[in-house]
Amino acid sequence: MKNSVSEKKNLSLQSSIAVLKGVGPKKQEVLESVGIKTLQDLLGWFPRRYLDRNLTENILLKQGESVTLIVEVIDSYLAHGKKSRLVVSAKTKNNEPISLVFFKGIQFFRRIFQSGILVAVTGKLEYFRGFQLIHPDYEVLSQGGNSDISEEDLPESIHTGRIIPLYPTTEAMRDEHINSRELRKLIHYALGSLEGKIPEILPSEVLKKRNLMDRYNAYTEIHFPKEDENLGRARTRFKYEELYYFNLLIEYKKSQRAKVPRILWPLPESKTAKNLVPNLPFELTKDQKESLEKINEWTKSDTPAAILLQGDVGSGKTLVALLTALRYIDNHVQVCMVAPTEILARQHYQTIMNFLGNMPFLGIELLVGKEPKKNRAEKIYRIKTGESLFVIGTHSVFQEDVEFKDLGLVIIDEQHKFGVEQRETLRSKGKNPDILAMTATPIPRTLCLTLYGDLELVTLKNRPAGRIPIKTLWFTEDRRAGVYKSIQKYVSQGRQCYIVYPLVEESEKSDLKSCIEAYETLRKDVFPEFKVGLLHGKMDTSEKDRVMKLFQQNEIQILVSTTVIEVGVDVPNASVMVIEHSDRFGISQLHQLRGRVGRGKHESFCILLSDSKITEEARYRIQALVDSNDGFFLSEADLKLRGPGELLGVRQSGLPDFKIADLREDREWIEISREDAEKFGNLGDLERSEIAQRFSEGALLFSN
Repeated sequence: MKNSVSEKKNLSLQSSIAVLKGVGPKKQEVLESVGIKTLQDLLGWFPRRYLDRNLTENILLKQGESVTLIVEVIDSYLAHGKKSRLVVSAKTKNNEPISLVFFKGIQFFRRIFQSGILVAVTGKLEYFRGFQLIHPDYEVLSQGGNSDISEEDLPESIHTGRIIPLYPTTEAMRDEHINSRELRKLIHYALGSLEGKIPEILPSEVLKKRNLMDRYNAYTEIHFPKEDENLGRARTRFKYEELYYFNLLIEYKKSQRAKVPRILWPLPESKTAKNLVPNLPFELTKDQKESLEKINEWTKSDTPAAILLQGDVGSGKTLVALLTALRYIDNHVQVCMVAPTEILARQHYQTIMNFLGNMPFLGIELLVGKEPKKNRAEKIYRIKTGESLFVIGTHSVFQEDVEFKDLGLVIIDEQHKFGVEQRETLRSKGKNPDILAMTATPIPRTLCLTLYGDLELVTLKNRPAGRIPIKTLWFTEDRRAGVYKSIQKYVSQGRQCYIVYPLVEESEKSDLKSCIEAYETLRKDVFPEFKVGLLHGKMDTSEKDRVMKLFQQNEIQILVSTTVIEVGVDVPNASVMVIEHSDRFGISQLHQLRGRVGRGKHESFCILLSDSKITEEARYRIQALVDSNDGFFLSEADLKLRGPGELLGVRQSGLPDFKIADLREDREWIEISREDAEKFGNLGDLERSEIAQRFSEGALLFSN
């Protein structure tokens, strides 16, 4: 990979790609449109996969297979028939005759394949009056014949005769003839120009401790690997590098947060919480007690706390949030709890009021979307003056007219469903408030270390005592009649049932039964002896509230619903759930839906219905639910299947755009790189151009 001294002397990783031979204004524009602006960007455009085009020893054993050969051209001629073609006669180094056949670009290839040249060619070996390759990939190795030339004497090939990289390309790139072949040429030239000029950015202690390849050789081997082992080591180097510096960014985030002073301080213990706990109808779980101790300790520091409280379905997160909030409320510091839906916000409000026995002096306020102007204005006034100490609401609390007097704690439920700007808007309404982010979707450890690595993590795994595990059953369509009989049996005994559909109304693109159509059939024909209700997202808020109230009062025995009941709905008497078309749901969503039953003293069932013909992936998802009630186990299964972006929602996830690290496969390196970043990392390195250009801080939780 040698270029002339004059070409090399002024180049660096930060040089524009315009310095490369063959990159004119149009190619530069297209490359820059996909983020390739500098030589560093170009070297960071990693291959999407590789082809093994190492030399084939004996073509006689390879008929019908792809081969890579070094051949010497003897001559060429035009052959005529149904299609005219150029036939290039050649011989291998073992003097085996072979023909190269071209049906297109005949005049072009006739100029290329001159008698006596040595060429590396790759293609599928066929036989027609002798061995031949049709339109092979090729690379000219030398001009002028020399049958005795050895492979060691040949110039390095980058297009064949080795493991070759294939690169991701866009339509615009292909229109400008920037394909894998062109990218190989540009990258090969760049590597030659930058030899000895690529600085090492990892600490020497880390390179030695983890036996990592140096940066220049890693770039060389990831683009032009000599063997599989070298390629593996190069990929490991760059995976580690990405994870190491992302973990350093997390350390930076923590250091920035540590500079923010607490304003509302100090906060003595809560008398209300101390009085409430002994009077609860159950004892706190071990996890709840430990979580409260940790949260209490973290919120005593001189800087605001940022905590992620994650818990499986039914693990008691709301009570932990309430007992945490009471410490602020008792000291006249405001708390705001925000949920992504009105149903969930109202459920939190009702649950908290039930826990507290409707203690009016605590100043609890529910602020949701559509409210009479006068009511809303009165609530906003009470919040602004500090009369309302605990505000439970939806997106409505983000609005400009909602002002707090002394907001000291922000609780965000299902926090991944809110955008970073929304979360920051709420945080900025307070006086450097503590943040308690909650999620009922258990997050695998690897995602916690990356996405939430700058937060203190609290996990609830134990379910309250007395909860009976939910039995999950999977039936195909031919068992529907039996399922309906089971529903009749349990509802006749006084229990209640959910029947969940994935759609609200019929779609031209889908053969799914609509929720509304199914409701009519179930109400009239299947369960005429019971009161059947309907709930879906397009109903007015007042109608949703009416239906949920009737269901909670057992005036509706069977609720036909969409996934609006996925989180927040708590009806202990509901002990049966049927999920229609269960193959269309993800693991996490099925687990969340299942969590709506099993909340009382009765044995509960979740029945997954599907067609008999479903994909293997759908079978994997459904079987995972049948096998386990453990949300953390299921989240790991979901991560393996879908990846982190889909699992958390790409738009809101805050995950960085890793080029090569894979949070599903590289769990060991995630933990190792985090350990090293804490031990060897220097936050000043983040300002170096080689790093700053490649890594962005990402939306971890809140920007400071």
